[in-house]
Amino acid sequence: MTTVGFIGSGLIGGTVARLAVTAGYDVVLSNSRGPETLAGLVQDLGDKARAATPADAAGADLVVVSVPFHAHSALPVEQLAGKVVLDTNNYYPARDGNFAELDEGRLTSAELEQRHLAGAKLVKVFNNIFHLHLASLARPHGAADRSALTIAGDDAAAKQAVTEFLDAIGYDTVDVGPLAESWRVEPGQPVYGTPFGSFEDPAGTPASVAKVGAAVAEAKR
Repeated sequence: MTTVGFIGSGLIGGTVARLAVTAGYDVVLSNSRGPETLAGLVQDLGDKARAATPADAAGADLVVVSVPFHAHSALPVEQLAGKVVLDTNNYYPARDGNFAELDEGRLTSAELEQRHLAGAKLVKVFNNIFHLHLASLARPHGAADRSALTIAGDDAAAKQAVTEFLDAIGYDTVDVGPLAESWRVEPGQPVYGTPFGSFEDPAGTPASVAKVGAAVAEAKR
């Protein structure tokens, strides 16, 4: 079975890890504070989970990166070379500081992260759904009320690998195109959070491929 590594194991990373374990994957969790700080989460997830350093987590078959965007420059470049990297990050200037390429629309945050991780195959995913909705809306393949998540990436094989992973953990996929088009799923766009319901409702609202695709189509710069 494929092993999934996590660099950043907070609200989104921890939720994806839980879904992955439920689907039968082994997971390797890491954060910036050290493996010992993840003991509670590892115990909660059971014997398919272990804690490690970010460099160790980067050795997994798939690697979920879920750190504040400003911390992307500290990601382990050498260890992530050749890896499929699932990028959950969003750029929030108030938190991350200002990046001119992003403020001026010359690059997307995913493109900037891909530039740092030059040898990796980055796919943007999980960035536009509330963590409680991500946990509650997962459904088996073929379920009538299954939701879809967006992906963007420049490598077709990497996107296929992520699509298969999403299917296994309970989601369909809407491919928005290359990383250059990932602005369509960034904060402030119609597909950012809204299709999945109000943040005040932890159960969320199922959002089909058609619903999510229509929200993506409404994106404006």
